[in-house]
Amino acid sequence: MAPPMSASEFLDALRAEGVTVVEVGDWQDHNRNHKGPWGPVHGVMIHHTVTRGSERTVDLCRDGHPDLPGPLCHGVITKDGRVHLVGYGRANHAGLGDDEVLRAVIAEKGLPPDNEANTDGNRHFYGFECENLGDGEDPWPDEQLEAMVRAAAALCRRHGWTERSVIGHLEWQPGKVDPRGVSMRSLRERVRERLKE
Repeated sequence: MAPPMSASEFLDALRAEGVTVVEVGDWQDHNRNHKGPWGPVHGVMIHHTVTRGSERTVDLCRDGHPDLPGPLCHGVITKDGRVHLVGYGRANHAGLGDDEVLRAVIAEKGLPPDNEANTDGNRHFYGFECENLGDGEDPWPDEQLEAMVRAAAALCRRHGWTERSVIGHLEWQPGKVDPRGVSMRSLRERVRERLKE
């Protein structure tokens, strides 16, 4: 269990890990905290956006849409490997997921199948949306994958977590497939290696 970092600590952690950061507007104060608590935090969740075009993707993740107000994550990882910070605090990214998965993340054990949606994930996870169509064909450039690894490792390092605190949306909420085209097992292995540095 960990309280969330401050926005400035979050920014410092990303930069210390070598992440190229783009600060978007008043990201430090853009959140959904009025809808419920933010924290304690237990892990990092990776998503894909089902969009094309970095500018459009960043705008959507910052502002949301009529059915789901923004921010839709904390950082948007675009194809060029930059992390655009669009919000900080509670964000509409994880939704309801499996309480057994949350317990496994907290214990840093192997993940059980996600077979129910009974627990508020927006409260407990940092979220990164990654620019990708999510069709299994849209490529994941090396720069983007490396940024995903570094961003996740930055938060794990700051909180003292292992790579087992990094999950995909598909491992949290039944019916989700993101990040489609990325092996979360391989991504976690890369985070583990990064944390050795």
